[in-house]
Amino acid sequence: MRTLLLSSVLALLILYLSGCQTVSTIANVGADIAAATGQISTEQAASIKRSTTAASHAFERFTPENEYYIGRTITANILTRYRVYRNEDATTYVNLIGQTLARASDKPETFKGYHFLILDTDEINAFAAPGGLILVSRGLIGCCTNEDELASVLAHEIAHIQLGHGMAAIRSGRYTSLGRVFGVEVAKNLGGEQLAKAASIFDDTVGDIMKKLVDRGYQSGQEYDADRTAITILKRVGYNPRALREMLRQMDSRLGPESGGFGTTHPTPKKRLKHIESALEDSGSVVMPSVRKIRFDRVMTGV
Repeated sequence: MRTLLLSSVLALLILYLSGCQTVSTIANVGADIAAATGQISTEQAASIKRSTTAASHAFERFTPENEYYIGRTITANILTRYRVYRNEDATTYVNLIGQTLARASDKPETFKGYHFLILDTDEINAFAAPGGLILVSRGLIGCCTNEDELASVLAHEIAHIQLGHGMAAIRSGRYTSLGRVFGVEVAKNLGGEQLAKAASIFDDTVGDIMKKLVDRGYQSGQEYDADRTAITILKRVGYNPRALREMLRQMDSRLGPESGGFGTTHPTPKKRLKHIESALEDSGSVVMPSVRKIRFDRVMTGV
């Protein structure tokens, strides 16, 4: 009996990993037949069905709509920690720059588009939620002395969305959890509290990405990749890519040991500066039109 169950579960796992979309139906029918013929109990059949349902959720492809609603939920959670900065001119200005940069990225469109908000906090921080929802703090904007530097901040966050860093964290976490659940389910004859954990894999997505975005931040390698991608986006629009370097220098001078925000979730500005130098060598320099400085000072002074 236990050998039969083990073989069945392993076969299901292999089929899921290979992308079979009908395996859930097959497993449910098989469970019903096994229960009807007395090979397993009714409770065990129900357990198999619940496990395969959890598995199908864990391995299904995320659609752009899925990403949007996950991102929207993440944003709502972030906004329980920070207030939105109520300044229509500044918000419109940030969105105009952000939308222009997003169009120049390799992911110019998302479900319901990109959206940019300013957080009313002196903390130096920013968040890129799946689906194109980007939040930047007043404290981080304060590290920017001109429009090109502000554009470098937004380009970095857009790069996280283009590169799929948030969704990648969700996928890897769900696959790891599912493998663990299947192993324990076999040992427990497909029952017990691990089954409830399997059913909650998808529901835990929001919590996983919240920890990733807010508490721990992305891996250093992902941050460096986002910086290099930001340089490419800036060049495509016509912003000075070296503005990212100047912004990081400003950030370095303002981040203290207890500043929180980027200081706890990102590599230090010094480390990031070291990693972008090679990318900046071939980027050249762009003369910033005076109109950019004028409109930046007009809109962002006092933010």
